[in-house]
Amino acid sequence: QVQLVESGGGLVQAGGSLRLSCAASGSIFSINVMGWYRQAPGKQRELVADISRDGLTNYADSVKGRFTISRDNTKNPVYLQMNSLKPEDTAVYYCNADTVDAKTYRSLKVWGQGTLVTVSS
Repeated sequence: QVQLVESGGGLVQAGGSLRLSCAASGSIFSINVMGWYRQAPGKQRELVADISRDGLTNYADSVKGRFTISRDNTKNPVYLQMNSLKPEDTAVYYCNADTVDAKTYRSLKVWGQGTLVTVSS
């Protein structure tokens, strides 16, 4: 079983920065795409950014130029550096990973429990 644990959320003023981290543990054979999603109150969960094992990145238009996703394949965490934060970035941020289980070799899409980011105006 694979688990994802996020950290780094909190309260920040508009214009500030936060860095989210997500660590994977458990029965992992490999991790392919890793990503960050967010869900604001009353809205659907949306993709913020994702990154392939080869380092190819993809960003939502709303965060391009402000957020940067990165990962360390040797230690499997994924990071989201968030700069120039805006009140509309307020949401619960979820880490996601496309994994292959080391015992069963099954592909599994795993979610973290979420971390709250609140940006005050």
